[in-house]
Amino acid sequence: MMKTKEEQKKVFQELLVPELPALFRTALRMTRNREDAEDLVQEAVTKAFAAFDRFEEGTNFRAWIFKILTNTFINNYYRLRDRQKAPSLEEMEDEASFQPSFEGVTPEEALLNTLTREDILRAIESLPLEFRAVVVLTLVEGFSYKETAEILDIPIGTVMSRLHRGRKLLQKLLWEYSTRKTGMEKENEKGWTAKTL
Repeated sequence: MMKTKEEQKKVFQELLVPELPALFRTALRMTRNREDAEDLVQEAVTKAFAAFDRFEEGTNFRAWIFKILTNTFINNYYRLRDRQKAPSLEEMEDEASFQPSFEGVTPEEALLNTLTREDILRAIESLPLEFRAVVVLTLVEGFSYKETAEILDIPIGTVMSRLHRGRKLLQKLLWEYSTRKTGMEKENEKGWTAKTL
């Protein structure tokens, strides 16, 4: 039986409301800007509602709405990148091959000792789009490789490859944040002097 527009709207809202916080988080990671993230979510929700009559009831609404959000962002990103001549995926290849050397501690121990949540989020947000989308969807939002592949409309192998390279870039960025922080702390210790009354 066909649903009326009001019934469709009610079902759409019931499915959408639980996903809004995750949609906004993902949009924020992608856009790196609160205002742009709000605009992106609004645009994606508007597109999703306009296409809701084509959504198959009983299928994965979460993956469907995230696909719309991601495609909307990617389309806007490439439009902007073409205007600004941002670096392409190929130009970022050298970045992904970074291998830090650690002395006496595991990489996890070194990073966890110096990094804050904000450092990690900043590192994720600074990843190139192709890697950031996969990292956010799989590692932050918990989508499976298959769901991520469907959302981004790419093969599972590409998801795995981009996730691997995205993790390498993330490792490099986090290592840089960690060493920068450690260096600043040492400088602060050297420059500190007690003032006498």
